[in-house]
Order: sequence, then C-alpha cells, then structure tokens
Amino acid sequence: MAMPKALPVLEDLSPICCPPLGASAALSDDDALALALRLKALADPVRLQLLVHMLNQPSQEACTCELAPLVELSEPTISHHLKKLEGAGLVVKERRGMNVYYRVVPEAMHAIAQTLHLKCC
Repeated sequence: MAMPKALPVLEDLSPICCPPLGASAALSDDDALALALRLKALADPVRLQLLVHMLNQPSQEACTCELAPLVELSEPTISHHLKKLEGAGLVVKERRGMNVYYRVVPEAMHAIAQTLHLKCC
C-alpha cells in the first residue's frame, strides 16, 4: 500500500502589502495567499492564547518555559505551535542560554489588522 504524498509546507515571511479589504475591487492572488497563511497560523486556540499572552507582555515576548504552563501543554508542543507562528512571520525567536524566547512581530500584526479593516467597526 503506497503512502499518500505529503503536502508541501508553505512558509511566507514576506510582509502583507495589500490594501485594506474593501478598499479595492479585488485582492491579488499573492496577497490573498500571504494573508491566508497568516490567518491559518492564527486559526488555533492554543496559538491565539500564546500570541495574546506575548502581546500583553511589556516586551511582547515570552520564553517557551513560561508559555507551557500557561496552556498546560508540554514545551515540545508549545514549540510546535510557535514554529507555525514563526513560519507565518508573526513571531521571531531568539535563543538565550538554555531558553528560547519568542517575540511578536508588530508589523505583521498591524498588516493583518489594516488589511481586515479592524479599526472600522
């Protein structure tokens, strides 16, 4: 029995540069893909909890050792979720000794908010 072919992993670290939705007649294919990749990374309750926690920190960062107890998951599981956010360009990581810290990329968050007109309502 043949194994199914694995789907390619899409990573997009480029900035979202499309106008706010509704500001133009259409969203280009490239911009729609860039936005969809970021929204897909956010479409997980654990990832949203991790991101909100980081956003609420003065430095907008947190260590995996701090995040694991927050959502009651193991550090490897937290690392998996953070890797998805990193692959979407929403966070960056930095190793400090034995710990890994993840920091929110404000420009990525602002681009999503602007694209979706999150200040409109």
